[in-house]
Order: sequence, then structure tokens, then C-alpha cells
Amino acid sequence: MDLITATKDLAEICERMAKHPFVTVDTEFLRESTYYPQLCVAQLATEDESVVVDALADGIDLKPFFELMANESVVKVFHAARQDIEIVWHRANLIPHPVFDTQIAAMVLGYGDSVSYDQLVQRITGDALDKSSRFTDWTRRPLSKAQIEYAISDVTHLRDVYRKLKADLEKRGRTDWLSEEMDILTSPDTYRMDPDNAWQRLRTRVRKPKELAVLIEVAAWREREAKARDVPRGRVLKDDLVADIAIQAPTTIERLSSLRSLPKGFERSKWGMEIPDVVKAGLARDPKSLPTIERNKPVQNGSAIVELLKVLLRMTAEKHAVAAKVIATVDDLERLAGDDNADIPALKGWRRDLFGEKALALKSGRLALAIEKGRVSTIEKD
Repeated sequence: MDLITATKDLAEICERMAKHPFVTVDTEFLRESTYYPQLCVAQLATEDESVVVDALADGIDLKPFFELMANESVVKVFHAARQDIEIVWHRANLIPHPVFDTQIAAMVLGYGDSVSYDQLVQRITGDALDKSSRFTDWTRRPLSKAQIEYAISDVTHLRDVYRKLKADLEKRGRTDWLSEEMDILTSPDTYRMDPDNAWQRLRTRVRKPKELAVLIEVAAWREREAKARDVPRGRVLKDDLVADIAIQAPTTIERLSSLRSLPKGFERSKWGMEIPDVVKAGLARDPKSLPTIERNKPVQNGSAIVELLKVLLRMTAEKHAVAAKVIATVDDLERLAGDDNADIPALKGWRRDLFGEKALALKSGRLALAIEKGRVSTIEKD
């Protein structure tokens, strides 16, 4: 068990690990006060060794680590990889590849929706992980023995989880299912954040074109400010304030100051002074240039159809031992209820074969639901 604090040692360990078919990877980071996650520690393990890399050590160059992440001959095994990959993307402008995400693999194999790492380890290995160091301050130095042991434990148990899930995927013929999910996870488009698309992250529901136009401009301004100042988006403007500005469209400081969600004194700050001009830029946009907001089409008995689709989804998930969430979300079902050609994952690839075709047949009356011996089943109709 080694703590790596020097570039030379890191290069040597990464050179050895590059000779293995897979390496398990995890990171410890902080992002409470920054726009980008601050990498503090990276832990790695192969079949015969494991190390903790102090990413904050004086003078250390993480280039060997990033080269290992890009090595096409080595599978990088993560659990819930999204934020780990985001860190590598930001620091090295590359996406680790190939990748195996054990959380997604577990969902494909029916372990449940978004199963946690410690739950997965316990179910597969029987071991209970000590998570007492999970919320420690990973920026403080020196790292404690407990922190190092915690970090090592995450990647050493991950080896057993990976071997088990990989074997199960191959046995059940679902390796291609996971490959489709990994293609999305490792796409650069998943991690690029164009300020002009930042509005899509917000859950607010604007109804009028002018509200959408202002929302786009304000969200883009917030994204640029957060990135430039390296602070979380919420430190610039809270989501509810962005929504209020989009709907109320204050074009003067006086109107801005009347918003109830505005922090006291914000309108007098440098950034508050810029908001009216941002709003005006939104109001000046050509409505024809605005993106189309997809809305669920109203459909007769739509709620009843969604409920039937939910039953079919639960039945399908239980029958095939797949987490329902990875097949379709409630939003997917609502869109499917109103549109047989909805652009949703449930109507593509393995999901369509498993669930989507049956869902369309149920909607058209070619498939019926019944209860047989206390269980829901399907009946094909002529």
C-alpha cells in the first residue's frame, strides 16, 4: 500500500499498471466552492497492487496518470464514473477509454436503481465498508492513515465487483447493453458545457417565447461568470432567481431589486448591475431563433396510459432482472403515451427490444395485461 507523492514514482506505477487488462479507479475531490471539481486524491489498483496518488503533492505532474486513463489497452473500472471522468476531462482534456462503470452494469443486471458502492460491495463480497472517512477534508495534508486505508479499500473491493459483474454480463448476453451506455458516458458531448445550452440544466418551466429568450441569456451569463470566477453556479445566481428573472424580465435595477428571491444588496453589486442588460439582450432575440421546447402532447386518457405503461415497465424489469430506471423514466413514459415516435432511449437499441415494442403494442391494443396466478402477464391479441 503506497502513497505516491512524486512524479517519478507515479510514472513507474502507471507503467506497471499499463501491462494489466484492467485498472480500478476512484477519486476524492471537492467542488463545494469551485466551478470545476478540485482533484485531491486518485486511487488505483490492479490484480496485484494498489496505490493512492496525492494529486496535491508539491511538484507532482499527473501526466502519467492521464496517459494511463487514455491507454486503449487497459479497461478503466469506475463506480458511478460521471464525476471522475469530468475531472479527467477538465484537467487533461481527454476522456478515459475504455471504461466499465459498475453502477450502470449493476442496473443492467437488476441490482436496483443507482445502487450505491457500499451496497454493491456488500451484496457481491459480503464485506461491509468503513465509510467514516467519506466526508473528511481531502485538501488537508498530511493525509491520515484512515484516509489512505479508506481510499485503498474503494479500489481493491472494486476488483471483485468488476469480475463478478463482467462475468454475469457475459453469461446473460448483456455485454452489448453496457457498451451502449458506455458510449454515452465516454462521449465528450456529455461533458462539454456550452453556455448557450446552460438553460437546459434548469428545471424551470417557461411558457412564453420571451421568457425562454431571457432564460437562455441569463443562464449563459451565469455559466460564463461561474467559469471565469471558478465558483459554483449557485454562488453567482441561484436557480430560482434565474427563473424569476426569466419570468419577470427586469430591465432596470429598480425592477430587479423588487424580486423577492434576490439576495439583499445584490442589485448594487457589479454582477447585479449587469443583469438588466442581459435581460434586454434576451428580449431583443428573434423568436424564430429560439429552440423548440418539447412538451408532452396532450392525449386522451393520458394518465391512464402512463399508469398502464408503468405496470408493463415494472413487469418487464422484474422478469428480466433489470433496474426499471435504466429502461425508462417516468418522463419517458409520459412522452411515449402521447407519441409513438418519441425521441427517448426506451425506443432505441436493447431497450426497444426489451420494452419499447411491447409498450407500443400495448398502446395500440395488440397487447393486453392480465393477472395469472397472482402475477402480471402479457397477452398478445390478434
